[in-house]
Amino acid sequence: MKQYIVDAFTDKPFHGNSAAVLVTDRWLPDETMQAIAAENNLAETAFAVKEGERYRLRWFTPSMEEELCGHATLAASFVILNFYEKGADEVCYTSMSGDLSVKRAGDLYELNFPTYELKEIPVTDEMARAFGARPEKAILGLDLNCVFADEEIVRGLAPDYELLKQLPGRIWNATAKGKEYDCVSRSFTPETAVPEDPVCGSAHCRIGDYWAKVLDKKVIRAYQASPRGGELFCEPLGSGRIALRGKAVLVAVSEIVAPL
Repeated sequence: MKQYIVDAFTDKPFHGNSAAVLVTDRWLPDETMQAIAAENNLAETAFAVKEGERYRLRWFTPSMEEELCGHATLAASFVILNFYEKGADEVCYTSMSGDLSVKRAGDLYELNFPTYELKEIPVTDEMARAFGARPEKAILGLDLNCVFADEEIVRGLAPDYELLKQLPGRIWNATAKGKEYDCVSRSFTPETAVPEDPVCGSAHCRIGDYWAKVLDKKVIRAYQASPRGGELFCEPLGSGRIALRGKAVLVAVSEIVAPL
């Protein structure tokens, strides 16, 4: 069984966010997919099986299955469009988060993802203690997005992961208006085996939507300020959808030889 390692939201190997991708002709048992993801020990391992004209897509961290992952969707699309559907410009998916699609957009790949309703909530002392700095705003959707006064604060955060887990939300994002970029962000996921997500596509469904409204811009150029770093272009499409665009680069191709 062939496995691809792709770095997403970057065009430089060993940057962006790594994902393993397996495109198979049948579904492996859930425990086997989880074991492969744990063995890879990457932020995500994506499994895709073609069902009719679409692919069904599932995402696993080293410790759990997730309902949506942006960077692994980009990685899977890079693999499918370059190795399995070479003449196609778009791939469509069925997933736990509904129908998704990814298409070529020049040298980028464009993900069509759902957004979620955002509401401002009070900034609390618990947020300040968990992040290690006090945010100016707190925006809650599926994730908690804390807005800070300056991008240098975001870059320098050393959060308390145990305290973060006590805050509302699925992912805990820190973001600020950028200097070179429209916004700079970091995404923390301490409930998984990867405490800081190198580049989180699904978080930018909310981050990009928020900054597009605040800055009154059609397209947000976003930078994820993790140690690996990554670049995304976010364009709200209306009707609860957003386009996320980014690059991807192939790092490795391997073969799983263990009996499955």
